[in-house]
Amino acid sequence: MDIAVIEECTRASHEERITFGEVVGRLIAAGVERYHVDLVRGDSTYFMPDDRSHRVTYKALGTRPADAFTADGVLAAVRAIQAGKTKYLTFCRQIMEAGCVGYLVSMQGQRAVYYGRSGETYVEPFPAAP
Repeated sequence: MDIAVIEECTRASHEERITFGEVVGRLIAAGVERYHVDLVRGDSTYFMPDDRSHRVTYKALGTRPADAFTADGVLAAVRAIQAGKTKYLTFCRQIMEAGCVGYLVSMQGQRAVYYGRSGETYVEPFPAAP
């Protein structure tokens, strides 16, 4: 497990120096299988195929997720960041406003699963490579 790569990806995301695609590429190269972001607690946990994991904590955004989850709100935030209209921290605030409390990214499954307080989900497949 390359903890330095994991921690740098987290830091670079929060400093808005790196895109989602770059994060995924670097984490795959470091052997990460999947990761989970808890937007409320302010931490991310990275999982390796051999069941090892590494948790990175950071300052929570201070935004309270909406009580109701709206997949359309999450989708709008996903499309905005994909189009380069927003950066990571704005994206996180937007999905929280749509009721998202966390998300799981699966490199193997090539998807991100966003979820709300009551287990509602929105699944976004990774964009096709150009």
